[in-house]
Amino acid sequence: MAFTRATGKHRAPSRLTRRTASLAGAATLATTGVVGGLASPALAAEPLAATPEDTGLTQVISVETSLADEIADQAAAQREAAEEAAAKRRAAAKARAEAERRAEERARELREAEERAAREAERKRLNAYRLPVAGSHVTTGYQAGGALWSSGSHSGVDFRAPMGSSVVAVGAGTVVEAGWGGAYGNNVVIRMDDGTFTQYGHLSSVGVGVGQRVAPGQQIGLSGSTGNSTGPHLHFEARTTAEYGSDIDPVAYLRSHGVGV
Repeated sequence: MAFTRATGKHRAPSRLTRRTASLAGAATLATTGVVGGLASPALAAEPLAATPEDTGLTQVISVETSLADEIADQAAAQREAAEEAAAKRRAAAKARAEAERRAEERARELREAEERAAREAERKRLNAYRLPVAGSHVTTGYQAGGALWSSGSHSGVDFRAPMGSSVVAVGAGTVVEAGWGGAYGNNVVIRMDDGTFTQYGHLSSVGVGVGQRVAPGQQIGLSGSTGNSTGPHLHFEARTTAEYGSDIDPVAYLRSHGVGV
């Protein structure tokens, strides 16, 4: 058997209806003064609503405000630290860039200094003169007289040079003659860079060709006794032209170029 809720005038009043009626009755009594006379002083003075202090709202708001301030301070400190770190990174990067620039500049200066030194050393090497036979000495001087020479005097000097000794260019120049030279035997004539000429005679072999550039100290042949010669030695001449008869003092010539003879 199913139960159904009563409706209409037989339905019991709801809790809300009862509550509303109670409040209305209390208001009526207060108007007539009955409630005022019956209520105790304590009840009449009791407040109708709780204050924020009673509910704890002030404490909650204070805590929340303090926490918000702390979070804001932390955020500001973090921003400041981040900005400081970024500034340090920028400063470090700038310092590294400056150090790299200075290092590159120093390296460039060193390279340029090395290149200048190398060019200077090469210039000195090319301008340097030396003996035609290393460690040798003059055995027959310039313009020495005798029947051995068709002109009646020696047109050059003779350097001691055992057979097969290395003969080198006394300075930088270009070969203008290489091969047989009559009374000079196998010989080499070089036009020096200063415009003079040097001759190397009586060679056993020639190691350069006409038109070839030679550097100071470069081997041009081996000593011998070819041509009009009484034994192994090197005949050396200094000239103003490539032709015979333009000879100048070879010892004075070498000395003027810094060679000790």
